[in-house]
Amino acid sequence: MKSSSGETVEIGELAARYGLAAHVLRHWEAVGLLSPARQGNGRRRYGPQDDARVALIVRAKEAGASLEQIRDLLAAGDGAGRREVLARHRAALALRMERIRSSMEMIGHVMECPAEDFFECPEFQRMLGADRVRTPRASTGRPVAADSSGAEGAAVGRR
Repeated sequence: MKSSSGETVEIGELAARYGLAAHVLRHWEAVGLLSPARQGNGRRRYGPQDDARVALIVRAKEAGASLEQIRDLLAAGDGAGRREVLARHRAALALRMERIRSSMEMIGHVMECPAEDFFECPEFQRMLGADRVRTPRASTGRPVAADSSGAEGAAVGRR
């Protein structure tokens, strides 16, 4: 039976349409993302609205949304609320994409780096941001404490 005509399908058929195992749809039901109708014998029946929800959940997961974020999207109630949820997710995706782009750039540099050990390469260090992250060390090898102004002081742990 095809749900596009308004008819219902069983869990296995709907799951197969999306390359999912039936237990995934059961889990999504347990966390409040789906609420299929039940037959008299308790079997789940999925209609066109359920099919559309599964399509949305699959697509949102592919875009990196968590089940909690998807639940928020579905529960938002109206277009404005859903757009607000999507705007937050879009901002998070943009940040992830920038981090991925930066990582790809760094890996590309390392693959072509002429330095014998890329950890010694100044460009690699710049890409890492090592000048901001690196902990200054005293001649003892211990980390150097900094006061609230950022000025370096005595070695930490030194008595």
